[in-house]
Amino acid sequence: MEVFTYALKWSESILRWGHVLFAILWVGNSFLFNYLDNKLNKDISSKDIDGEGYLMHSGFFYKLSRLKTSPDRSYLNQLVIFKWQSYLTFVTGILLLIVLYYYNSGVLMVDKRVLVLSPLAAISYSVLSLIISWVIYDFLCKSSLIKNNFLFITTMLILLGLLSFGLTKIFGPKFAFLSVGLIIGTNMFANVFTVIIPNQMNIINSSKNNKDFDMSLSLAAKQRSIHNNYSTFLVLFIMLSGHYSFIVYHKYNWLILCLIAIISAVGRHYFNLRGKNIHKPSILFTSIIALILLASVMFIFKN
Repeated sequence: MEVFTYALKWSESILRWGHVLFAILWVGNSFLFNYLDNKLNKDISSKDIDGEGYLMHSGFFYKLSRLKTSPDRSYLNQLVIFKWQSYLTFVTGILLLIVLYYYNSGVLMVDKRVLVLSPLAAISYSVLSLIISWVIYDFLCKSSLIKNNFLFITTMLILLGLLSFGLTKIFGPKFAFLSVGLIIGTNMFANVFTVIIPNQMNIINSSKNNKDFDMSLSLAAKQRSIHNNYSTFLVLFIMLSGHYSFIVYHKYNWLILCLIAIISAVGRHYFNLRGKNIHKPSILFTSIIALILLASVMFIFKN
């Protein structure tokens, strides 16, 4: 084995390892903070505290308070801001995309039975899909459509269906399936990089200058965080897609992916409601039954 090939194999292995590790940390943070926001007691008469709760871990009690106002100035320089998990997940993912897929684009991306493409064209389509998808999603988030949850979710599902179907007409099944995860993951990262963290820094700077911070910044950041939270199950499913080729190479893989997106979001919704002490097992059972029905229909209507 040549030195370059050997180094490339090691690079791929380390990037895979790092990508999964950072993704675990990022998803864990997302689940924890959304759970805390839902679980904290909001029935508090205080001008400073918005929510309060208690945790236990490793034999110790922890008291948590969500503040309406900024903490003392001396604490602002000690704030722990969770961003590197997201950044490093994205960086390792993009590097892995380049090292593994773009480097071998003629084999791993192009399928002449689907569409005859040059490797450069395939890479260009991939990059454009990431950029255009973010621009459309970000535009919709900033439009009046975001005020209507039903219309926004319906629009996103329609776009997901069109995107998934369209990608199967450009790339081979495996990369088309993976591309949907790449796009959603990129949008999740961009939410953190362009909205959540900038808004947080704006709030911190306002606090340091003893200015009232714009509450709309908090709401916008939280909104994008919730979008990321509901996307996690689907992205993790796609990350592991190499282990279930019977789905990836199915004739209707794009439709199956869309249905799994709905099922996974419904499952995630159950846990988010549970964090608010709203127990609706029927929602979880619905997602489980839907998954079983999907598996049954796939078995009946095999390729």
